[in-house]
Amino acid sequence: MNMIEEVREQATGLTYAQAGVNIDAGEELVRRIKPLVRKTFSDRVLTDIGGFGGLFDGRFPEMKFPVLVSSTDGVGTKIKIAIEANKHDTVGQDLVNHCVNDILVCGARPLFFLDYFACGKLRVEVGESVISGFVKACAENSCALIGGETAEMPGMYSGADYDLAGTIVGVVERERMFRRENVVAGDVLIGLPSTGLHTNGFSLARRALLSRYTLESTPDMLAGEMVAEALLKVHRSYLHPILHLLETFAPGTEIHALSHITGGGIVGNTSRVLSEGLSLALNWEAWERPSIFKFIQETGLVPEEEMRRAFNLGIGLILIIPLNKAESIENALKEFGESPIRIGNVVRS
Repeated sequence: MNMIEEVREQATGLTYAQAGVNIDAGEELVRRIKPLVRKTFSDRVLTDIGGFGGLFDGRFPEMKFPVLVSSTDGVGTKIKIAIEANKHDTVGQDLVNHCVNDILVCGARPLFFLDYFACGKLRVEVGESVISGFVKACAENSCALIGGETAEMPGMYSGADYDLAGTIVGVVERERMFRRENVVAGDVLIGLPSTGLHTNGFSLARRALLSRYTLESTPDMLAGEMVAEALLKVHRSYLHPILHLLETFAPGTEIHALSHITGGGIVGNTSRVLSEGLSLALNWEAWERPSIFKFIQETGLVPEEEMRRAFNLGIGLILIIPLNKAESIENALKEFGESPIRIGNVVRS
């Protein structure tokens, strides 16, 4: 700030805009997203966007013992890829679907979602694009987007940087919850394919790839697909195939547990639903890994053990089921359009 600017500021008084926060931009973003967000509303949403809190009808007369299930998460440094590629409509979908899967493995179906969007300088078009991703995924998961926060914080974030977090709330009948106590030695592990990295391992992926390739590169190993496209594939939701199964197969007796494969990989996440004395016997050759994982490993010279810890390696959700139900559940998944893969068993440690 030069001397003339200092004198002018002292004469007129310091404003929020001069400090780097544009209230008008925030109001314009809310104006744009209101009609989008309302598309996710059901009759149970009792307030519009813009209030101090989101209101949701909490009556569940069809349930005997409803249990609310909640989860909060982010999408990590995948956002850096979105910013560098200037493609912002998928990371919102990633966040919603990730949260949906996290409560799904408890047995819950989603009710409502709240988002947090933080940036250094609010660019309305970027915010609108991100939130349109929230809206798309919420609609696909029958989940209402009932509120959120947009925070413009100069000094905390620089340039075009922004960050996201989301909270989801769902409900499950108590007797239909998945419990680790149901898992026993001999249970079969059935994996459902991922669409790619989903939302984990991006710090390692960026370090491995972006010192040698640009996001616009189309390496042979990706069959001509741009690096950005491969990395930004949307973290899929498993809600609908699992709800389809639960119409026929009972949680607890016919489906023992589910595991969402996020940071920590297949072993780290699936071990969370095992009781003491049990472990996993995995056949790592049972499925063909998507090319993006081979590309990361070979380009970055990443050890196999590190690949298994950091990435889902092509398996996004695992069902743990009794052996005598494996074939019928696999068939039901195939009828729904899924490609189930039998990847191992639960064994005694």
